[in-house]
Amino acid sequence: MHNIGSQEDWFSRAKKVLPAGGFGNFDHHMIMKEARGSHIWDQDGNKYIDYLIGSGPMLLGHGHPEVLDAVSEQLSKGMTFFANNTAGIELAEEIKNAVPCAEYVRYVTSGGEADMYAIRLARAFTGRQKILKFEGGYHGMSAEAQMSLAPSRLQNFPMAVPDSAGIPSSVRDEMVISQFNDFDLTAGLLDEYEQELAAIILEPLQRIIPPDEGFLKFLRDECTKRNIILIFDEIVTGFRFAYGGAQSLYGVTPDLCSLGKIIGGGFPLAAVAGKADIMAHFDKQKVGQEGFLMQLGTLSGNPVAAVAGLKTMEILRREGSYEKLRSIGSTLMDGAKAALNDVGVAHRVVGDPALFDILFIDRDVKNYRDTLSADQKKSITFNKVLREKGIFKAGAKLYPCLALDEQDLEQTILAFRDGAIALQ
Repeated sequence: MHNIGSQEDWFSRAKKVLPAGGFGNFDHHMIMKEARGSHIWDQDGNKYIDYLIGSGPMLLGHGHPEVLDAVSEQLSKGMTFFANNTAGIELAEEIKNAVPCAEYVRYVTSGGEADMYAIRLARAFTGRQKILKFEGGYHGMSAEAQMSLAPSRLQNFPMAVPDSAGIPSSVRDEMVISQFNDFDLTAGLLDEYEQELAAIILEPLQRIIPPDEGFLKFLRDECTKRNIILIFDEIVTGFRFAYGGAQSLYGVTPDLCSLGKIIGGGFPLAAVAGKADIMAHFDKQKVGQEGFLMQLGTLSGNPVAAVAGLKTMEILRREGSYEKLRSIGSTLMDGAKAALNDVGVAHRVVGDPALFDILFIDRDVKNYRDTLSADQKKSITFNKVLREKGIFKAGAKLYPCLALDEQDLEQTILAFRDGAIALQ
């Protein structure tokens, strides 16, 4: 039986069949057994308040009954067709209604695919090759995305540093690396590479770092002026920050965006969405063989994920959903600040009420290099105490969800206080 045995037993088995004993995601030693609402249980029966929530997609919490009903109804009708289906078409219509840049939508299965195709679309549309990304920005697992993701060896800008083995050295030559929130550096690089740049790709909130006032508008204006495609990676922020995503919240519309996580309601589904003339490169009849961008995927737009996404989005449209999420997040952020201020530990709570974390640093955080100055030992100690107190979170992010209740928030804030005391 798959539910018998301790975590240690299962990790021993995992090491015999999985590299490093894991899937490449969260702590390989933790074997998760089940999840409901705001809680998750490991194989040993330990219960946690879940602030990882599958790395973001479970915004409603685990196993929302309305989503389960929609999925159950679809399962009896078919799980995947490798063909159009009505749920996928409806979901695309809703994405178009909600997301400012989304004139057309093309489905893929993962966020990394969506980012890869967004980059490829920009190159197809402009006929240029180079891509500007920001150091520390995460855009999936493609060769381009793995450039200067989390470099431990810092280079002078704009040189790219590969963060993975197996990437051809030629990819480095096609990437231009800038620093998030740095107006002057980015403007200088745009001046230098303007005729070669196909796109700028960025997370509108980079990991947990908010954009400075005017930075996204600056990028939008520069891209418009220079005929460069602006891509927002909204895999995380889409339908989390606001119903129309970060581009709606911040009031800046990109040319293309990638979407994932929430639009699949916890099932494998992602999309690239954008302006009609760029998205036309998926339509051979409109652009011809030379301009055509081939894209297909076995599970792209599958109806199970589509109905889960549709129901999730329907629930998010209900009055008060985002106000509740932001209230939950603000309560948690304030609780963390108060706990750490009470014991005099230098810190910054960085991010947005919909997504944040605590960095142990005595100055504001504007970019990836600032995060490297944070005290990692304190972070490890703090997160270890949280885990012991029943708080399940990643090392660098905390995702609030709508299933959290007052008791969950009280337990979390008490855990913040215990974590703070451990740092004295």
